[in-house]
Amino acid sequence: MRNYNEETLAVLLRTLPAAPEAWVKAAQEIPLARRGLDDIVARAEADRAFREALVMDAEAALEGAGYEHDPALAEAVREHLTP
Repeated sequence: MRNYNEETLAVLLRTLPAAPEAWVKAAQEIPLARRGLDDIVARAEADRAFREALVMDAEAALEGAGYEHDPALAEAVREHLTP
């Protein structure tokens, strides 16, 4: 493997095409989504009824708690709550 210095790497990176706009937007949303997931998991740990509702039907429990319908969020919640 070659050893490149910072300047060479910078030149090589500039030759790459720009990332698709959707990738950039998704990457920007990751911290917000992570904080939301952390809040939901913390609430589930503190509120047994909410946790049970999430386990039974994550989508319905999240919508009932005021979260927007987001299948990816529901799946992430299920993954965090499954032992």
